[in-house]
Parts: sequence; C-alpha cells; structure tokens
Amino acid sequence: MAPTIPLEVTAERLDAKKKRPLGLWMATALVVGNMIGSGVFLLPAQLAAIGPISLFSWVITGTGAILLALVFANLGKAYPRTGGPYAYSRRAFGDFIGFQTAWGYWIAVWAGNAAIAVAFVGYLAVFWPNAASNHVLGASLAIALIWLLTLVNIAGARQSGILQVVTTVLKFVPLAVVALLGLFYMKSGNFTPFAPNHASFGGRFNDITTAGTLTLWAFIGLESATVPAEEVSDPERTLPRATIVGTSVTTLVYIVATIAIMGIIPAAQLAGSTSPFADAAHAMFGGGWGKVIAAVAMISTLGALNGWILLQGGVPLAAARDGLFPKRFANVHGEKGTPVFGLVVSSVLVTALMFLYFNHGLNDIFQKVILLATLTTLVPYAFSAAAELQMFFQDRELFSLRSLTRDAVIAALAFVYSFWMIYGAGEETIAKGFLLLTAGTPVYVWMKWRQAHDAVLPDALVDSDARGEALHA
Repeated sequence: MAPTIPLEVTAERLDAKKKRPLGLWMATALVVGNMIGSGVFLLPAQLAAIGPISLFSWVITGTGAILLALVFANLGKAYPRTGGPYAYSRRAFGDFIGFQTAWGYWIAVWAGNAAIAVAFVGYLAVFWPNAASNHVLGASLAIALIWLLTLVNIAGARQSGILQVVTTVLKFVPLAVVALLGLFYMKSGNFTPFAPNHASFGGRFNDITTAGTLTLWAFIGLESATVPAEEVSDPERTLPRATIVGTSVTTLVYIVATIAIMGIIPAAQLAGSTSPFADAAHAMFGGGWGKVIAAVAMISTLGALNGWILLQGGVPLAAARDGLFPKRFANVHGEKGTPVFGLVVSSVLVTALMFLYFNHGLNDIFQKVILLATLTTLVPYAFSAAAELQMFFQDRELFSLRSLTRDAVIAALAFVYSFWMIYGAGEETIAKGFLLLTAGTPVYVWMKWRQAHDAVLPDALVDSDARGEALHA
C-alpha cells in the first residue's frame, strides 16, 4: 500500500509544477528590459550642456545602481513580501517611514510619467516640428497622451503580451544601432573641451554629481528584479548575478551610445535636440533613417508609459490596503480589479505638473521632471538601504551570518550613494521634493486618527448596548 501523502504536500508539489523558474539569462533580460525605458532617449541632450566630462557620471551611476540592486536582492531573499521598498521600510522603521516611502514612490511614479510623455512628444517632433517649438502644443500633447492611456487602463484594454514583448525588443534597436555603428562616425573635435571651463575642481565635481542624478533616471526600476523572486531558479545565486550582469550590460550600452552621440553631434546642437538618437541616425545614414529611429523610440516610450500608468494606481492601492492611504485608493472596479480612483488622481497630478512647466521647452521640462522624480525615488532607496542595516540587528535570523559584514558594507555604501545623488538634484529640486514629501504628513496623521476613531467607535457602541440592557433590567 502506497504511503498517504498529506494534502498540503500534494498542493505544494502541484504548485511547483505550475511554476516555470527563470534562469540566469531570463532573469538578466528582465533586469535590462525593466531599466531601459524613456530616459536614455533624451539624456544625451541633457548631458551635452555639462560636457563630455558627464560620461564619468554613467560609470558612477552604474556602480551605485549595482550597490542598490544588491541591497534589494538581499532584502528580497530575506523578507519576500510584496511592496518592495515600502515593505522593507515599514518592517524596519514602522508605519510612518513606511508611509513616507510609499508616498515618495507614488510621487516618483506620476512625476516620472510626465517625463516619459515629454520624451514621446520629443520624438513626435521629428514628424511634427511644432510639437517641440510650440510650448503650449507640446505640453498639451503630453497631457492628452497621459489621459488617453489612463482611459485605456481604466477600460482594462491593456496591451497584449505580444505587443509588450515587441516594444521591449524595440528599446534596444536605437541604442544598439547608434552605439555600435555610431563609433565609426565620431569626430574628435566634438569632445573638446572635455570639461567645462570651471576654475576649481569643486565646480567639475558638482557637474559630475548633477549628471549622476540625471543619469540615475535611466536606472529607475532596478529593484523590480526582485518581484518574481519565487519564480527564479536558485534565487540566492541567480538574483545577485542577474542584477549585476544586467546592470553592467545596460551601463555599457548607455556609455557607448552616449559617447557615440556626443561624437557625432556638436555639443551646442545636441544640447537643443529633442530627439538625439534620431538626429544621430540622420547624421550617420541620411535619408529617412532619423524618422525610423524616432518611430521606434516613440513605440518604446509609449509601451513604457502604458506600464507605468498602471503602477501609478497600484502603488497607493497597496498602501491603502494596509491602512496608510485613504480607503478610496483601495477601491477597485471590474473583473480585473482596476484602481480607477488612484489612476485618475495620479493623472490629475501629472496634468498639474505639466501646467506648472508648460511655458518651458521640452528639454527643460524633461530635466526638471526627472530630477524631481529621481529625488523622490532616492528617498525610498536610502530608506531601503538603512532598513537592511536596521534589520541586521532586529531580524538577524533572516540573513546569512557568513556574509553579514559584506552585506552591511554594501548597504552602507548604497545609503551614502543615495544621499550623494539627493544632493546632486540641486537646491531647487530638493526644496520642491521636500515640500511634496512633507505634504503627505497630514494625510498620515488623518489616517491614524481615522483608525483610532474606527477602533473606539465599536467599543463605545458595545458599552452603550450594555448600559441599555442594564437600564432595561
């Protein structure tokens, strides 16, 4: 007679069969695909104003991104909970820091969506030049795109899996073409002067720091590699390796592509470009190749914007379910559970942000918005690095004692890097970011008051019923 297998064990085996573990190469592809979005398509124009010395910022940012990714990989293994930075910060520091992390992340998502929409309009200007020259038209087109995709997500008509795969693959086309072939079209004179004419080392250091904060925008999303941790084969080894390889490959592509573009297009012309990859393709091949690259970049940014708009409703949804955001953010509609309220409120805020900067050019809007979005992402990054250090003390059993010293050094360096990049955002951006983050404090206080009120009310009703029964008796 065969031994009886408990139902729980049978369920676990069936569940294991359903899963399709991701190997090293698939996990690495996931890391690269999540990081490459819209930022790199406009960043060469932003860096041109600083000069070729900004190329060092890619190396610094790539190193910092690897440190942060290792922090998230380690936390993902030790504390596999949904919510990422929000979950880790709340575990280590309690509800208030958890709320601040979720609040900052939410700001980063909807502010970042404004930057992605601007990148789309920038490449649309290759076909419709007025989109770049007319500030009101450019901002209006970006806002219209935001609301179009918001309605698409509300209706549940999300892009099919095949289309998402296609847009992910197309992200590599302009990068690979310009990065590899562009090296043969460079002019050495475009790298002179290599550094700005600052009188002191401090001025050059500040330029590299500012460029580092700008380039970090192209790495936002590196923490998303830990999301499917339960589907990754041998996650203890695969997650760190895939993160390091993926981030390193992406950094290499970014550096080579930026070098090529700076070598092809003179700095003065590049600084005013709203579609640097398309301009480089036109300079290399002539004809309609610039428009081909522009079309590919538009498809890539459109796919990225569609996915991030979905997240702008999902981030407050998770916090609302934990009682740290207003309950209306937790309301979902339809069979797919669409967070309509969160989507609409977020898009209203994106619209307000676009109106705030509508009288600026596309490049100016892009730079201001990505600095703000990156700043509000860096705060959760810093909290996460600090959370790992805190959890080493309060939850030591979750971590490997053999690598505790190494992991502590990595977490400390990741925190220092995050702090440095926050400084690089500049005084104006830091001030606005601080105001946005502080604006969430009354929301937190109100949520805690509501929780206390809801907890006291049932007790009061019970006491009232008891007094009524006593009087009746």
